[in-house]
Amino acid sequence: MFVRIVKMRFQEDKIETFLENFEEVKNHIRNFEGNRLLELYQDKNDPRIFFTYSYWENESDLENYRKSELFGEVWKFTKALFSDKPEAWSVDKLVSLV
Repeated sequence: MFVRIVKMRFQEDKIETFLENFEEVKNHIRNFEGNRLLELYQDKNDPRIFFTYSYWENESDLENYRKSELFGEVWKFTKALFSDKPEAWSVDKLVSLV
């Protein structure tokens, strides 16, 4: 399992716009080939900060998504709302206790 974590900080007056757009695109992202999970988190101390966690079968699935028209549209829309440069991590899932 391959996990992509993205931290995004939004302009305060753009948070609702982001959330509305995420609601529209979340199922398309989740149903993209190779995606196994999509989660959105909001920081408890700074409501401008959000994290997405997406689980992928392998790195090539994420790369295919990143090269897709869907990603191009979503990212273009989303990055215009940022107040700071996003950060991203690609990690391998080693242990999960449920």
